[in-house]
Amino acid sequence: MRARLVAQMGWNLALLSLVSVHAAELAPPAALKTDGVPPVPQELVRTAGRYLEFRTAGFLGWHPHRREMLISTRFAETPQLHWVDHPLGARQQVTFTPEPIVSGEIQPGSGSYVVFSQDTGGGEFFQLHRLDLTGADIGNTTLLTDGRSRNTGLRFSHSGERIAFSSTRRNGRDSDLWVMNPAQPDSAKQVLEVSGGGWTVGDWSPDGTQLAVLHQVSINEASLHLLDLATGSLRPVHGTNSSKAAFGEPRFTSDGSALWFTSDQGSEFLRLFRHEVTSGKETILTSNLSWDVEAFEPSPDGRVLAIVSNEDTSSVLHLVDAATGKPTGPQPHLPLGVISGLRWHENGADLGFSLSHANSPSDAYSFDRKSGALTRWTRSETGGLDAAHFRTPTIERTQSFDGLAVSSLVYRPDPARFPGKRPVLVIIHGGPESESRPLFQGRYNYHLQELGVALVVPNVRGSAGYGKTFLTLDNGFRREDSVKDIGAVLDWIKSQPDLDGARIGVTGGSYGGYMTLATLTHFSDRVRCGVDVVGISNFVTFLESTQEYRRDLRRVEYGDERDPAMRKHLLEISPSTHADRIRVPLMVVQGHNDPRVPVTESVQMVKAVRAAGGTCAYLEAADEGHGFQKKRNADYQFFSSLEFWRQHLLGDRVP
Repeated sequence: MRARLVAQMGWNLALLSLVSVHAAELAPPAALKTDGVPPVPQELVRTAGRYLEFRTAGFLGWHPHRREMLISTRFAETPQLHWVDHPLGARQQVTFTPEPIVSGEIQPGSGSYVVFSQDTGGGEFFQLHRLDLTGADIGNTTLLTDGRSRNTGLRFSHSGERIAFSSTRRNGRDSDLWVMNPAQPDSAKQVLEVSGGGWTVGDWSPDGTQLAVLHQVSINEASLHLLDLATGSLRPVHGTNSSKAAFGEPRFTSDGSALWFTSDQGSEFLRLFRHEVTSGKETILTSNLSWDVEAFEPSPDGRVLAIVSNEDTSSVLHLVDAATGKPTGPQPHLPLGVISGLRWHENGADLGFSLSHANSPSDAYSFDRKSGALTRWTRSETGGLDAAHFRTPTIERTQSFDGLAVSSLVYRPDPARFPGKRPVLVIIHGGPESESRPLFQGRYNYHLQELGVALVVPNVRGSAGYGKTFLTLDNGFRREDSVKDIGAVLDWIKSQPDLDGARIGVTGGSYGGYMTLATLTHFSDRVRCGVDVVGISNFVTFLESTQEYRRDLRRVEYGDERDPAMRKHLLEISPSTHADRIRVPLMVVQGHNDPRVPVTESVQMVKAVRAAGGTCAYLEAADEGHGFQKKRNADYQFFSSLEFWRQHLLGDRVP
């Protein structure tokens, strides 16, 4: 209760800081630049404000000796690290920084410190820091990396004495592998020099002499290697001399004799393999699953595997015998949603994870594999709203232009409260190698609960979760086939008796931003308006200006702009080339520090639309990157977008 009151007080103070006593409109935060953005009336803030006051909690790991969790949650502007020392106990904040913390790893063994990752202003040049948990320096934070490079993929050795990670420290471009003792930052040493940005550390061998290394060429091509830390030799394990396949999550067995990993080799879906290091013999443990294995975690003794499969967008958790692959002990029964962050406690019984579903923000849970007990460790607030009343989705399918089945998660408003044909907001995911899943809808619950707007969230070709063939159907010269899938979704909406095909808006972020712009250039006669968030407007300028460490990975997906034929094609399908076709209102949202889709992509699109006589509002944040992370900015983005929808999708200013 106290935490809820504090949160509400913080919300009220935030509003007071933005709204003058006599103002009728909400003033934007200082970091935001607004150009043609609809003014936000105070009335809208009052009616919609509660829907912004939800919180999430992400499970990060267990204390090695105590049954306590490290989680990430937000009490003020940004997510920070917190301890929870018993189920549903108070969240004890341990970091207090203005920038969001994206990950945290507890030192194995003694638990003397946490190593966490953080960037500045959304630039994604992540730095590693050590937070001391014991001794005279308890609470102190030490920068471990150089403050300039991008450092990712942190992995602790089993002893807890060293970490391994990828870093662009050498030249700002290539993700070399480094090893360090976090207690002695000067011990940092490059152990493998590579070319490209797709190199990551998968795991340490139990004796600390080797690293399992993953080299990702694209979403559907990778290779596995073993790096000998004493000699620096890199030995291929899998994927370099075989047919192209995806590989992921290499983990050593508890005795170091074998590697677990996921791969779609020989299958449409990612399966769990066991590879014997000496003999090379391989065993497939999940032949019975006809869906992707999206995560797994061996128990400390190596006898049990926790496996998460992605089954038609929802996560399913299985506990299986590591030797036979057969179910062992009580099995978890969870709501349809999405699981992440699997970690076993050293006690070998408690499996921790995060779970998000339509009726709950992400929260931390544990499952006792011996008793079968499911325990909720956090209960995140939802602004005083009864989350049990939030709408759950159905999965709807339709055929696209070539007969391919395309599915969508569809959230319908309560027909008793909102009878008749309902306006629709189509929300397109980013990636493009990603997937729309039945997560908590956060701010979008306001559209469902208060405005009676239906949400249609499609998984067009190129989305993950439906097999490797489906994943590649939008590559290269086939890019606009995915836009045609949106056309099929629009046709499906028009055919539904409870959906209003004459009142459709479209939005998406990153690649979903491109899809939003492409939808407007192709189907302006079928949608009323759109909101593009950090979207690609021109594939050639995007590929030439995105950060070097990720450029080659993006060329594999979109095409290489240096090839004349591909360059011509990319220019032809770019939304900025056809800005004159956008005949409905558009709003563009962008972070100035975005390393993925640079700010120039949005600026040039706004100029092109306006030059062609179109209507385009622009919202830019000086202290954000690839999407708004700071609450004050995200809140204003929501309010201004909501006012945009009310004016152009609903045609009025009243909920």
